[in-house]
Amino acid sequence: MPRRSRIHIDGLPLHIVLCSHNREACFFCDEDHQAYLHWLGEALKKESCTLHAYVLMTNHVHLLLTPECAESVP
Repeated sequence: MPRRSRIHIDGLPLHIVLCSHNREACFFCDEDHQAYLHWLGEALKKESCTLHAYVLMTNHVHLLLTPECAESVP
């Protein structure tokens, strides 16, 4: 049975988890973390989202963000 579609509402905070494939590492050094944060910052500005908190783990990322427009996150 397919998963139900997510409901996104303007201005509602979202907890987003991004996981690597087969639990493999996606960050190998501090430069990888810095590059990811740079690209994340650009995307947040482009899509008008506010980042409240983040956690960069070796093989996954947690983001707590609020989009101004619900369509900007998916």
